[in-house]
Formats: sequence, structure tokens, C-alpha cells
Amino acid sequence: MKRLFTILFALIGVNYFAQSFSGSIEFKYYTLRDTSLNTYWVKDSKIKLDQYSKKNNNTIEGSFIFDLEGKDIKVVNPKRKVWSELKSEIPPVLKGKCDVTKGKDKTINGLKCHEYVVKNTEENTIITYYLTTEHYDFFIPMMELWNRKDKQSIYFSKIKGLAKGTMPVLSEERSIEENKFVSKLEITKLTKSEVDNSKLAVPEEYKKFDQ
Repeated sequence: MKRLFTILFALIGVNYFAQSFSGSIEFKYYTLRDTSLNTYWVKDSKIKLDQYSKKNNNTIEGSFIFDLEGKDIKVVNPKRKVWSELKSEIPPVLKGKCDVTKGKDKTINGLKCHEYVVKNTEENTIITYYLTTEHYDFFIPMMELWNRKDKQSIYFSKIKGLAKGTMPVLSEERSIEENKFVSKLEITKLTKSEVDNSKLAVPEEYKKFDQ
């Protein structure tokens, strides 16, 4: 009986990870000043975010490695060949109230998405998100662990009751009064593949930098 339960739980675990996304996700972040290219590498509970140089998209400027089970984040500097531990940030207190409304479904880059609009009049900010639910189980836990201070991340957290596996495919921030563009995040390429464990680890020759 004990062996039967062991096999059963092992099969459940295999099935869970088989359904979750594994591979790479390329996305761009646009502002009025510039555009940056980034890539997520995802395998089970490990995620690596590579941020490329704005001058050369072939050069990785820095990386974050997230361990969702261990609840830790590492920052990696390829140029200096060092890494350090990052504590999750404490988001600032928002002014006013965020109102969330759900819009129509829309297909973006072949993915069926649900539109959500988060509006905060006092902060003069409105952000429109197009969210897909295609087994991207890593995304919401990663954002909860990271606790980023930018409005795109903070306003996303105000959308309650999202299904497991939800991830933005496109999001755009604008000012309400001027209807002026502020920022945009857009997934440009999704590749399902097996990711080697070494891709998600700090290279052995890198030294730890204690701040």
C-alpha cells in the first residue's frame, strides 16, 4: 500500500510538470526613451530572466534566477562574473484606488487572451492587460516572490481571482488625462523546449558578492 501511494504521488508530480510551460519566452519593454529585450528561461520551479544590453541584443547585461520552491532570488552579473542574493522588494503604497474591469477576449500572437483594465484616477494611470492561461504556472508565483515596484507589476497584482497559469501577453500603461503612452510590455516569441539545468544555475566560476 505504501509503495502504491508513492507511485501515485510520483505520477501526479510528473503530470503537473508535464502540463506546465517549459522553454523560453522573449519579450520587449518599451518606454518613451528606449526599448529593451528580455528572455525568461523556465523549467519547473526554476526561472532565469536574462536582460540584454540596449546597445547590443546579443549581450546579456544581467540576469535574475528565481527558485520558487526555495523562495530565493539571485542576481547575476556576467561582466564581473559575480552573483548576490536579492531580497524581495516592498511595494510602495498606492494613492487612491485601483478599479479593475474585464473587457472582451482577443487573440494575440495565436494566444487567446482576456482583457483587463486597471485604472487609478488619483495616480492618473490606466493599464490594459491581455492575459492568457496556457499553463504558465511560474508567472504569478514569481511576481509574488519578486514584489517589483514598477506600476505594471503593482497594478497586475490588483487583478484578483486569476486562474492558475495566467500570464500577460501584452500590457500597456497610459496616463488618463493626457492619454499619453508611458510603457508597454509585449511577448514577441514563445518557444516550448527542454531547458538544461545549467542554464538556470549560477556558473561555478562566479563568485558571491556580499553587499
